[in-house]
Amino acid sequence: MLVKVQEKKNTYQKHRIDVLHESLKHASNYAEWKQIALKLDEESGKEEWKYDNQSPYFDAEVLSKRYNLLKKYRTQRRILDLIYVLREGLSYDFANIGHPMLFAETYIGTKKIIENYVEEVSNCLQYLASSECITFQLKEKIQFFDECHKAYGQPALMFSGGATLGLFHTGVCKALLEQDLMPRVLSGSSAGAIMTGMLGVSASDKVPDLLNGEHFFSDAFKFRKISDLIKGHGGIADVMFLKKFLMQNLGDLTFAEAYEQSKRHINIVVAPYNTAQNPRIMNALTAPNVLVWSAVLASCAVPVLFPPVHLTSKRYDGQHTPYMANTKWVDGSMRSDFPQEKMARLYNINYTIASQVNPHIVPFMQSDTERFRRDVLIWPERIIRHQGKAIAMDMMDLTRNYMGSFFPIRRVLDHGYGILGQRYYGDVNIIARYGLRHYSYMLKNPRPKLFKILQQEGERATWPKIASIETHARIGKTIEHCLASLRKQEEKQQNEYYYVDL
Repeated sequence: MLVKVQEKKNTYQKHRIDVLHESLKHASNYAEWKQIALKLDEESGKEEWKYDNQSPYFDAEVLSKRYNLLKKYRTQRRILDLIYVLREGLSYDFANIGHPMLFAETYIGTKKIIENYVEEVSNCLQYLASSECITFQLKEKIQFFDECHKAYGQPALMFSGGATLGLFHTGVCKALLEQDLMPRVLSGSSAGAIMTGMLGVSASDKVPDLLNGEHFFSDAFKFRKISDLIKGHGGIADVMFLKKFLMQNLGDLTFAEAYEQSKRHINIVVAPYNTAQNPRIMNALTAPNVLVWSAVLASCAVPVLFPPVHLTSKRYDGQHTPYMANTKWVDGSMRSDFPQEKMARLYNINYTIASQVNPHIVPFMQSDTERFRRDVLIWPERIIRHQGKAIAMDMMDLTRNYMGSFFPIRRVLDHGYGILGQRYYGDVNIIARYGLRHYSYMLKNPRPKLFKILQQEGERATWPKIASIETHARIGKTIEHCLASLRKQEEKQQNEYYYVDL
């Protein structure tokens, strides 16, 4: 009798889980998705995992001791001790709490001790910035938070190439923006460069309108006739249509002017047509006078599809002049889809979010569980993947040495080497899911129906990553908010002193 009751209970529970799974797939917004995900964790028993501190992926003992110490010093108002402990381990992945496997076990959230620790650090920082903390003067507080901001770093969001499939990126942006998790450092190549450029020239209050899609509905692609292809040296698509689309939407702004307008650090990946030179990132620091539309056009110049292009700068008197006139540029995604190391040096990046839609990459990407799980069964596949990549790169390197004098072959090999050799993962990965129909979307001009389909896919792919991004971002955002508040107080004081003097 007990066995039958248990079987009936298990069958009913499985049915409820299946219903919730189906509801999760069709959630219309993040709030609805989150509510269903929490119910799924409860029904499936995953909620218990959150309260179990045992895990090979982070040091729970170190984290617990630090959490208790911070809470103790804050409640006892031991300011100097609190600051000492805070500065001792101000890192987004302290005790390895940023490990992807800590966010792969449940539908939403992670270990409660991690969530409690992040909340406590934020509470400590807010307390130090508040008027309750009278140990330090305002200037000393600003100096402390300024140092914390530099030590902690900031995130970056990277958009891959993918032609029209890049509309997926708009859904990623929409989901992050709604949760106030949009980084200020952005990079993009090819289709991702269009997304980056549009965000980079838009003031913050204009971004929601931008993500409604109207600026994307244009004839960016127009394919040339066979007779034109035979006569000319251009690509399959007419580059003038794409150029017109970019000039209309990105205006006449340089990277420096775009930063002044949006306060976002945008980075566009381009590669010299001559493969002997390395890819470059264009931004307000490395190429302040280059026109944004020009760099985006170059980054979209996918070999065969579009011809290589020249870059354009704007001189101090407003005149347009060639940038490195003897060099032509092409799509950067073939050799540097995600320029993580270069951005880390320029902007003090602590973690990266990758939005990946590249059609030649997505089918081969692994989930966090596949990449990081430690059981014995995964090692044969991991060794095969690693060795297969190494052998392929060695073979191409060998062929380049012996056949490098024949330019067409060298170019193909250089692109192949670049595709295999680069890193396609960020610290947090939002990856598109493809069926055969997606490949038919690739070179279609953006239209409202297609925009809505791909944006929704981008949103739904982002929602499961929100908890992870939120955990990574919470402390950094608290530091930024405290610093902004303290600087406002300083400005107010200075104005008061000014009027008193008058």
